[in-house]
Amino acid sequence: MATSTQDPLSFSRLVALDDKRPTYPQSLVELAYEQLLSMLVTMKIAPGGHISIEALARQLEISQTPIREALTLLEAQKLAYKIPNVGFRAAELLTRQEVHDLFELRLLIEPAAAAFAAEKANDEALRALETLAEEMSRQQTGNELAYAQFAEGDARLHQLVTAASGNRFIAETVEGLHVHLHIFRFLFRTNATAKAVQEHEAIVSALLARDPAGAEQAMRNHLLASRGRMTLALDEQERLAGANLSPEGGGRPRRGRARKR
Repeated sequence: MATSTQDPLSFSRLVALDDKRPTYPQSLVELAYEQLLSMLVTMKIAPGGHISIEALARQLEISQTPIREALTLLEAQKLAYKIPNVGFRAAELLTRQEVHDLFELRLLIEPAAAAFAAEKANDEALRALETLAEEMSRQQTGNELAYAQFAEGDARLHQLVTAASGNRFIAETVEGLHVHLHIFRFLFRTNATAKAVQEHEAIVSALLARDPAGAEQAMRNHLLASRGRMTLALDEQERLAGANLSPEGGGRPRRGRARKR
């Protein structure tokens, strides 16, 4: 039976599930969640593709019940969706316009949230951010599961910053975007993680220094750099789509939206 290699500080355990916490044995749901997250973020399951619960149950040698629980969590993150009488499918990739609009909104609110957090965050929140940033710096290289965990950690870091701003409307807006994991789907097999680690460290350093202007600028720099990486990934995606080739180089015709860089 497949086993999880995560330690107690893994990013999946840092994401608060609250009332969505599964009632079935947590280790099995986490195992299914981690494997599905990895397959979705690295696009082993193609955007819009069918998610075979039966096949994954055979692969992991577990029942279908925890896999369904895991898919419910991923549906809440907008990474999967359920079609009645059909089953679950992976979410489509964001369009270029959607990416543009999301970054416009994030640039309006997240730098201000970082400035507020530098002024208002309590010591516990700052320690959590520092711990998460340190964990992510150790997780930036590795296999596909490690990449998915890093993407999830990135989402958690931004949620912690906005929560520390003290403005629940800002925090709810950013959390409701469900954008971070989708962005990392475009950036798989790039050097995004190494660059993001440095940018996160700058944000956290400014927060720890209680420097509102520095935190605001560090967050703005991070978002601008992330938008630049996304632009390059989108350009590559469109180049591949224009060549009518799969990104794996197999020469297979592409169906629907371009899949990844």
